[in-house]
Formats: sequence, C-alpha cells, structure tokens
Amino acid sequence: MCSLQELCSGLPLRPLPENRGRRAGVPHAPVRTPGLSPAEEQLALKNALRYFPPDVQEVLAPEFAQELRLYGHIYMYRFCPDLEMRAYPVERYPCRTRAAAAIMLMIMNNLDPAVAQFPQELVTYGGNGQVFSNWAQFWLTMSYLAQMTEEQTLVMYSGHPLGLFPSSPEAPRLVITNGMVIPNYSSRTEYEKLFAMGVTMYGQMTAGSYCYIGPQGIVHGTVLTVLNAGRRYLGLQDLAGKVFVTSGLGGMSGAQAKAAVIVGCIGVIAEVDGAALMKRHRQGWLMEVTDSLDRCIERLREARKRKEVLSLGYHGNVVDLWERLVHELDTTGELLVDLGSDQTSCHNPFNGGYYPVQLGFAEAQGLMASDPTAFKSLVQESLRRHVSAINRLAREHFFFWDYGNAFLLEAQRAGADVGKPGANRTEFRYPSYVQHIMGDIFSQGFGPFRWVCTSGDPQDLAVTDRLATSALEEIVAAGVTPAVKLQYVDNIRWIQEAAKHQLVVGSQARILYSDQKGRVAIAVAFNQAIARGELKAPVVLSRDHHDVSGTDSPFRETSNIYDGSAFCADMAVQNFVGDAFRGATWIALHNGGGVGWGEVINGGFGLVLDGTEDAEQKARRVLSWDVANGVSDRQHPSRLSPVQTADPPPSGKVARRCWSGSPMAYEVICQTMREDSGMVVTLPHAVTDERLLQALRL
Repeated sequence: MCSLQELCSGLPLRPLPENRGRRAGVPHAPVRTPGLSPAEEQLALKNALRYFPPDVQEVLAPEFAQELRLYGHIYMYRFCPDLEMRAYPVERYPCRTRAAAAIMLMIMNNLDPAVAQFPQELVTYGGNGQVFSNWAQFWLTMSYLAQMTEEQTLVMYSGHPLGLFPSSPEAPRLVITNGMVIPNYSSRTEYEKLFAMGVTMYGQMTAGSYCYIGPQGIVHGTVLTVLNAGRRYLGLQDLAGKVFVTSGLGGMSGAQAKAAVIVGCIGVIAEVDGAALMKRHRQGWLMEVTDSLDRCIERLREARKRKEVLSLGYHGNVVDLWERLVHELDTTGELLVDLGSDQTSCHNPFNGGYYPVQLGFAEAQGLMASDPTAFKSLVQESLRRHVSAINRLAREHFFFWDYGNAFLLEAQRAGADVGKPGANRTEFRYPSYVQHIMGDIFSQGFGPFRWVCTSGDPQDLAVTDRLATSALEEIVAAGVTPAVKLQYVDNIRWIQEAAKHQLVVGSQARILYSDQKGRVAIAVAFNQAIARGELKAPVVLSRDHHDVSGTDSPFRETSNIYDGSAFCADMAVQNFVGDAFRGATWIALHNGGGVGWGEVINGGFGLVLDGTEDAEQKARRVLSWDVANGVSDRQHPSRLSPVQTADPPPSGKVARRCWSGSPMAYEVICQTMREDSGMVVTLPHAVTDERLLQALRL
C-alpha cells in the first residue's frame, strides 16, 4: 500500500504498479457506448498514452485499448492507488502551502468509496460526474499540488492538469474548467465521443470542482424543499402522516430517505440498484427495505394510519410503484400519496441514469451496452408510462414537482403528456422545484453554503456548528423581515439538530442555507476561532453550484425567468470571474450539471480560512460578491416580466426567482446589501401600465 508521500511524487512508472483491473465488490459505472470510428479510437489511445514516457507505452497500449473496447473509456485501472482513499487531516499532506493541502483533502474526499458513486471510474455522483477523466490525471494533479508555491496557479482543463504557472499570492491557487465545448458541438452525442477521446469531461457540479461533501448537501436541500412543498401545496407546517413518493438512492438521491425522516413524513423511495439501496440502509438513512409491492403498500398504509415517521426503500422500478398507487386509487378510491418527485439521473437517461420498467436491472445494463438504440426506445416508453401514472394521481389532491434532474424535459422528448397550455419553453404541466419552492428562497439570497473542517476532528465540526448558530441568531435578534426570519429559523433548527441526524459521510463537513450577511458573519467567526486556536486547523468554505449566483440552467436554477434570458449564462460566468479576483483559493466553471450536458453553465469556488487577517478580507469580498451577483441580477430591468404590480403575482412571475411582486421588496434587499458591502445596484423600474404594450400593435 502506498503512502501520501508516494502519492504526491508523480506517476509511479519504475516499476509500474500491478494491473489489478476493476475491483470486485465495488460499484462500477455502466459501460459507455461512445460510437467512436477507428480513427477516433486511435486518437483516444494516443491521448491516453501521452501521459507516459515511450519506454512504458508498449506495456500500457494493449491494456488501455482493451479498456476502451470493454468499457467505452480509458480509466487506467492499473494506476488506481493502492491506498485508503479518504480525506486525511490536512497536516498529513506533504505540501508547501496550506491551500494545496486543503485542495488535496477535498479531492480525496470526492473519491472516497464511502462518498463516491463509482470510485474506480472517478465518478463522485450523478452517474457520470467525474473528478478526473483517468487516474494519470489524479497522480499528476497531486504531484503539482505538492510542489506548488504561493506564487503559482495550477490550471485544469477538463480533468487534465495543464501545469503550474507563475501568478501571485492574491491569485487563485487553482483554476478549473470542465466541458468548455464550443456551443454548436455541445451535444450529448458529441460529448460521448469527446469524453472517450479524453479531451473533455462532465464534472457535474461539485464533483469536478472538488467541493462535494457527500449526500449531506442534498439532504438539507431536500429537507427545505419538502418542508416548503408541504407549506405551499398542503398548507401544513407538520407533515406527520403525509406520504412523499420518489425514486433514487444513489450519490445525490440517497439523501431523500434521510430528508423524509427529518421533516417527519413518510418517504417511499424506489431504487433499482440493490447495492445503492443497501448502502443507504447500512448507513442508517433508510429505515426499512422491501422488494414486494404488496408489502410496500401495506407498510405505507400502516404508517399513514399511525402517523409514523418512516423511510421505506422499495427495491424495484418506480414506474411499478406509481402504477400500483394508481391501481389502489382506482380500485379502492384511496389516494395513498400526497407529494411526489423524482431523482433518477435523467440528465443521463440512456447511459444508466434511468432504467426502463420493462427490464430488470442486470438485463437493462446488458442491453444498454449491446443495443443502445433498443435501450433508448424502452427508456422513452417507460417515461411515458411513468408520466401517465403521475397524471392520473394528480387529478386528485396530489402534488408533483420536477427535482431539476431533467425528468420532465426527457419525458417531453419521449412524447409523454407533460405539456402546459400557453407555456414557454421552460414550463411543463408540473413545476420545477425552483419555480415553486427554491426560487423564492434564492431570491432572498439564501442558498447552500458549506464548510469543511480540515483537521478531520468531529470536535472542530461541533465548534463550527455552535459558532454558525450564534452568528445567525445574532442577525435575527438585530431585526430582519418576516420572510427572511423564516429562512433563518429553519436553518438554525437544522444546524442545531445536524449532529443528532449523523449527516457526516466523508470529510467533517456541514451545510446550511444562508444569505450574504449570514455567510460573511459565519466566515468571520470561523476565521477568528482559528486565530485563537479554538479550531485546530483551517476551514474550507464553499457552496453547491446550485446557488443564488452559481448556475444558469433554464430547466432548473433559472427556470422561473420569463423575459427570454433563461438561456443566457452571463450570471454564472461573471460569478466565476468575480470570485477569482476577489480572493477565492480556487474557482471552477462547468458545462453541464444537474440537468445535463449542454443544458447548463455553472461555477463554484473554494476558500481556505487560516486565521489570518488576509483570509478574513478575502472571505468578506468573495462571499459578498458570490451572493450579490445573483440577487442583483434578478433586479436588472432586462430580467423583469412585461408587467409588474405592487400586488404579489404568482410565484416567480416577476423576475429571476422573485419572491415578492413588490419593487420595494427588492429595494430592501439591495439597500441592505449596499450597506454591508458598498455595492451600487441598478434597480428596475416597474412597468405597471399594460396600455404601453399596445404600442406593438401600431
């Protein structure tokens, strides 16, 4: 077994490590079918071999060619390290800078088998969210980070470490781009070829930016989503006895089981992959499992009657579950479900993200590799059945939303009945969770802020929980609007109960939703605690790319834009650039994430707090911009819908993720932000006279 010192010493070449191939007992990515021509296959092999000197290429060429034929990609399994992959305490990394050591910790956490979905294929979550394209890139990146000084920046091109370049202590130590393909060539088909050739990569969101913290991140988002869905659709604060049906127990979707328990409802989650289901059960996040639909319905009825808190995993296809719920409704008149969604990886529906109901899991994987066209046809038929069952239930008092996984988009492409009369391109029969729920929260500046204690000590995490709670409570005590107070109260309760729910998987990390003022206050409190020795090591600040400013995604984060700009990506790109020169330790910009390749532009950052005054000033600048960009963007006149009145219209109908129809509400937000950070914002003028639009008829 190699050591961290060896891991940071460059590619192991003399001697070459033993080729152990794909390990048994570890989940593996589905076989890819890129459809390369013979010339493209040769190019893929050349691109893989260029990481190695000529004297070892003769040994590696046959096995790399075999990987390409068998798996549709060259992962370089020989170079998968013989080491326990996890987030080690930061002081154990042999680096010249604290920033580099923190980045190493974050990379290894993304590849920890307890965290990663397919660790040997370097996939963290979402079925195809890569950290790197191959293991040579991992070794070289770790080596560069070990060498890096405070006057160098490491540049990453879609998993490929371009190298270390001179910069300055104020510059980012790491700049990442993933999937920056020319727009006309950013199709799913082209992606499969380009990835197989080793020249681009789908980094999802926090996989390729090294900021994933395990399923805890999506647990909190799902808690807020289900909690606010209950408030909006059912008019309830207490969800006891209410049933939430969904699918997916993988890298991200696995959070749904835990979230159901935290909000106090009955969660029934279908999963076709038995390994994924049992992983969540062993983790304690899934309370019960069954592979019997009869038992599933029986247990659901019992829990409803007793108002139990329950997370029940059904080992089977979610379409079967939805159709059984329809059967129960039609034969007994009993509606057994109140809320529903879907978290299959529908951004990648034909390569393992969605399994058709007509086939078992293993049979589907075989057809996916042997006959992709037939597999695609079955997936689209399954999607039509899936939607048909949901439509029947929705005629009763049942509410469904799209969870931003491209479910409704792919269902529409499959010919399912998801249309909405008079809708624009981003609207369907059912809303996305951004359009009806999270968009309102984003509009107030609240989004998924997170941190990692690099000491690896749970006691440090407990200290940060206490400091964060105090910071938010002080803000509430100083006075905030009722809508903002509700968000703070939800998140204070979350952080106070976080330890009880045993949310940590991998690094000692935490997430909460906060606005600009809260994020800055928390960062300052952490940095001061490091300075006085209350925290033993630096803290990494980050966020999900799915945030106030981080993502332009017309079928998710920006789905509630109605002025035509939902398909524009200025906000995400400006965020990436702005974070860079305000002091972020590393920055990332991605094509794809959430809804899929070619559908999204998103970015993120990492910021290392080390207890210095310089770190505090960087945190103030970065966190202020990182929220202000998105909130200000939603106030821009070009983002407004044609008519705006003083009375609140339907949610999201005024501007980007608008939470109130009142122009004064925007002024309150922006005035507060100006006072906090010295910003000057262009506020919109309301168009209140519809007669002005008659000029179009002249």
